[in-house]
Amino acid sequence: MSTTQALYYIGQMSGTSLDGVDTVLMQLNHDGIQTLASHHLDFSGDFKQSLLELCNTGEDEIHRCAMAANELAKLYAQSVNELLTYSHIKADDVIAIGAHGQTVRHMPPYYTTQILNGALLTELTGITTVCDFRSRDMATGGQGAPLVPAFHEFLFSHDEDKIILNIGGMANISILSKNHGTHGYDTGPGNVLMDAWFGRHLNGRYDEDGNWAKCGQVIPEFLNDLLMEPYFSEPAPKSTGRELFQLDWLLEYEPYDYAAEDVQATLLHLTVQSIAKEIMKFPGTKQVVVCGGGAYNGELMRTLDSALNQVEVITSDQLGIDAQNVEALAFGWLAHQCMNGLTGNEPAVTGAKGKRILGAIYPV
Repeated sequence: MSTTQALYYIGQMSGTSLDGVDTVLMQLNHDGIQTLASHHLDFSGDFKQSLLELCNTGEDEIHRCAMAANELAKLYAQSVNELLTYSHIKADDVIAIGAHGQTVRHMPPYYTTQILNGALLTELTGITTVCDFRSRDMATGGQGAPLVPAFHEFLFSHDEDKIILNIGGMANISILSKNHGTHGYDTGPGNVLMDAWFGRHLNGRYDEDGNWAKCGQVIPEFLNDLLMEPYFSEPAPKSTGRELFQLDWLLEYEPYDYAAEDVQATLLHLTVQSIAKEIMKFPGTKQVVVCGGGAYNGELMRTLDSALNQVEVITSDQLGIDAQNVEALAFGWLAHQCMNGLTGNEPAVTGAKGKRILGAIYPV
């Protein structure tokens, strides 16, 4: 089948949790989006460490960044090719890959850097690649993030007001309102601090189901100190990342004065309280739909549900959309927007001067 007759898009996302690449095969039509297949490829520990090191200044950064972008393209391509193999779909049947790349620096209003060799990804897959979605929004005065609220509006917007909450490494909300349109911003840390603290003390990448946090007790004075971080009081539009919320930020508050499991419990409540504080600014909200890796942390979800006891809290799985795949779907949709000359940003979310077509295209 020729490219002009192709029906499919592929979306790819590797987020601030640095756990790996999420890849989805999707079909778009007048009825919306249908997810046909998905694939996850873990990052090795060494590659994750190399990406973490690029989030801070260091020696020979230009070389290391370029080499990591090449390696990332190879991993993205591996995930695409494995997905197509077991889906029995040919590369010629895919219009484009929408690939987010890996954020290593996000410094609005100056610049944002998502590394990925898009040209190499096209060569390795035989599929047109669309990437570098954030730069155009920033060029017109926006934060370049979050970009998913426009997609959330497309995917979830119905009659009643709701908030889509993505809990990845960072957490962000999309406010979908009948009367006030779509808004959104980063609320602060999602899993990033919990993952870092867990990895510092126990063997593993994350606190599965929040079991370790559940063993601890919240430290009120420590939590209050963390919540004094100025970012939490900044007005929207705003976005954040590992440039602020990382282990070094946490260590400034001397967490070793407390039991490790109590710190973990406190970090979970930091995530919940910083999210709940923002959601409660929108009293007309009927439902909060949670996606991202945090949707699978049972203790986090129970604590969030308790903090938002007047609002229904569900996961996107309950609406038939895999919570782990929502962001990857978003970048497949953004590729579709770009390839069809349609805008992909929400100025009310990012602060951009206007709607823009997002993405750089590497044709097959």
